Amino acid sequence: QVQLVESGGGLVQAGGSLRLSCAASGRTFSSYVMHWFRQAPGKEREFVAGISWNGGSTDYADFVKGRFTISRDNDKNTVYLQMNSLEPEDTAVYYCGADIRRQGNYVRKPSYWGQGTQVTVSS
Repeated sequence: QVQLVESGGGLVQAGGSLRLSCAASGRTFSSYVMHWFRQAPGKEREFVAGISWNGGSTDYADFVKGRFTISRDNDKNTVYLQMNSLEPEDTAVYYCGADIRRQGNYVRKPSYWGQGTQVTVSS
């Protein structure tokens, strides 16, 4: 089983930045497609970003609009989400997820989830 632990959330003013981290267990992290999702109160969980196993390909939701960057460090078993120009609408619990399949088409559907980290953006 894959275990994921998010960190780096907090309170920030509009226009500020945060960097989220997700540490993964297991010796096969380098083969996982990794994702970030978020969920605001009263809303469905929504996709934010994804990254291929070697970091060569990335995928972003339209609302990111160049503000967020997903990256990974396989030597540290960690995926990151750099969030700039944050807006109150970005307030949510942010979750990382792992797709551990070694073959198959890319989909925005991780099979393992972390516990989430709260991001609050004040106006």
